[in-house]
Amino acid sequence: MSNILDKIIDYKRVQVEKVKAQTPVDVLEKGTFFLRQPLSLRQFLTDPEKTGIIAEFKRRSPSKGVINDQVEVVDVTKGYTAAGASCLSVLTDEAFFGGSDDDLTAARVNEIPILRKEFIIDEYQIVEAKAIGADVILLIAACLTPEEVKKLAVFAKRLGLEVLLEIHNEEELKHICEETELVGVNNRDLKTFTVDIQRSIDLSRKIPAGKLLIAESGISKIETILQMKEAGFRGFLIGENFMKEEDPGAAFGEFAREFRRQIEDFSRL
Repeated sequence: MSNILDKIIDYKRVQVEKVKAQTPVDVLEKGTFFLRQPLSLRQFLTDPEKTGIIAEFKRRSPSKGVINDQVEVVDVTKGYTAAGASCLSVLTDEAFFGGSDDDLTAARVNEIPILRKEFIIDEYQIVEAKAIGADVILLIAACLTPEEVKKLAVFAKRLGLEVLLEIHNEEELKHICEETELVGVNNRDLKTFTVDIQRSIDLSRKIPAGKLLIAESGISKIETILQMKEAGFRGFLIGENFMKEEDPGAAFGEFAREFRRQIEDFSRL
């Protein structure tokens, strides 16, 4: 996976420069959504009426190939929203994940926060995120230095966007800064692809107090969410588990209903 990440980042450096030349920042700033007031993911994740789940729209991935390319982003994200998702995550990378900026803009019909799932290495991509209707950006520690994270996070906050920092190991704890209020812990080891929930829980205990914790990757069971909620996680990013189904929105709806039932049972104990 680290080799795939390197390949993606190399591609992004070239792509961003090309897009910058085609569409300057001043053009992006005239976009439909640029002056829109972003929604707060932190607020939605702490809303007891919501599930805390960040439901993802993803057509394919470099490791799994095509996951689902037969569904429409509006249909799926409307289903996610109606069933109580706290946030939508939309892949906008085309070369490796089959996504596009248009997917995120189409998903903007929903009145919940949208995370732009992208490999961000440049301030230009953050301006892009605001212009296409995103509320939150993702910064991946494995792709950036701590100094780059700080710089990009400060810039995003200036535009009114929230920042989700994704970490994978203890070494990446140093990427956490004041502006990264949301910290995602990826349950999947990027070298072995194995999912280890306990490793993520152990890592989360070393994250500074006051950060809102989000669990990412490899979540397919309600029991896993309950386990991670007990460990202090407030958000849970799930994509492939729903996207691999014929009707991802309906699959999420069933999952959310059972999740709420188990939460109610758990609270009665």
